[in-house]
Amino acid sequence: MNFQLTEEQEMLRAVTREFAEGEIAPIAARMDEECAIPGELRKKLRDHNFFSLLIPEEYGGAGIDQVAYAVVLEELARASAAVAITVSVHNSVGAAPIQLFGTEAQKKKWLPLLAREYLGAFALTEPGSGSDAAALITRAELDGGAYVLNGSKTFITNGAFADLFLVMARTSTEQKHRGITAFLIERNSPGMRIGKSIHKMGLLASDTTELIFEDCRVPVENRLGDEGHGFKVAMQALDGGRIGVAAQALGIAQASLDAAARYSKERSQFGRTISEFQAIQWMIADMATEIEAARLLTLRAAWLKDQGLPCGPQASMAKLLASRMARVSADYAVQIHGGYGYTKEFAVERYYRDAKVTELYEGTSEIQRIVIAGSILHPKDRKTSK
Repeated sequence: MNFQLTEEQEMLRAVTREFAEGEIAPIAARMDEECAIPGELRKKLRDHNFFSLLIPEEYGGAGIDQVAYAVVLEELARASAAVAITVSVHNSVGAAPIQLFGTEAQKKKWLPLLAREYLGAFALTEPGSGSDAAALITRAELDGGAYVLNGSKTFITNGAFADLFLVMARTSTEQKHRGITAFLIERNSPGMRIGKSIHKMGLLASDTTELIFEDCRVPVENRLGDEGHGFKVAMQALDGGRIGVAAQALGIAQASLDAAARYSKERSQFGRTISEFQAIQWMIADMATEIEAARLLTLRAAWLKDQGLPCGPQASMAKLLASRMARVSADYAVQIHGGYGYTKEFAVERYYRDAKVTELYEGTSEIQRIVIAGSILHPKDRKTSK
C-alpha cells in the first residue's frame, strides 16, 4: 500500500474540506438543535456529487475509489457527523449493494436515480434482532409475480427522507442465514409506511425511523440477488459500511483534537496556558497517536477493498479502533475544556454525544471482535468478501 494519497485524492480532500468548513460547520450546532439537515444543504450535497460518490460513472455517478471515499467522509464528519452518516449510508449500504449484486437492468434503473435524486437507506435491524441479524422475522412470501412482506424494521438511518430502501426479509423459516432475501422497495409502496422517529442521544440532525410492512407487495424484479442470498448481501454491504463508519469516527476524533488543542492554547490557569501543563499535553499526544493509528487501519481496509481483496476483518479492525478512539478523544476534549466542555457553548459536547454511536451501529464493537477473532481462529470457515 502506498501511504501517500494520490494527487486526485488530495484534491478531493481539499475540495471536501472547503465545502464542509463553508457550508456545514457554520450551521452544525443549529442542525443539532433543530434535529434536521436543512433541505438547502441536502441540495448542495447532491449538487456537489456527495450522493453519487461510489456510483460508477457509467450510471451517472462520481465513481471514486474507496480510499478517496474514506477521506471524504472523514472531512464531512469533522464538520458534522450527522451529515457524514447520511452520506455514508446512502453510498455504502444503499447504492453499493446494487452495484455488487444487481442485474444490469436493476443497475440501469436504480443507480442513476440514486446518483441524481433518490436517497438510499438500509433496513436490516428489527426490534428483536440487532447483533443477531440472521434472527430477523420480517416475512416475504412469494405470491404470483410478487413477494408479500409483513413485519417491521427499526433504527433506519435516512428513514424519514429515503426514496429507496434495501430491505432484508425472511423467505424461508427452515434455514436461518440462507432463509433471508434482499429487496429494493421504493418509498410510498403500498403496504409500506414510515414508522415513528427515534429520538437519540447524538447525531440529532440525522433522521432515524421505524419501517412497517403490512402486506407490502414487491415485484419479483425488485429482488436483489438470488432468493436466500440476502444475508450475504447484507454482510458484504456492512464490510463497506464499517469502513465508512470508521472514517466518520476519525472525523469526530480529529475535530475533538483540533478543538482541544485550540482551547488549551487559549485558556489560562495558574498564570499560564493549560497547554503548558503535562497532563494536557499527554492527553493531546495520546489523541493524536491513536487517531493516526486508526486512520492508517481505515485507509488500509479501504485500499484492500479497492484491490478487490478480502477486507472484512480489516474493516472490523478499523471500525473497532476508530470508534473507541473517537469516544476517548471526545471525552478528552470535554475534559480539557473543563466545565465549559459540558455546555452547548462549545462543540465538544456534541462530539461526545455523536462519538458513542460509532461503537454501536453497523455492528457493535463486540461483533467486530467476533469477526476479527473468527478470522484468526477459524480462517478457513470464513467466507471472505470481495
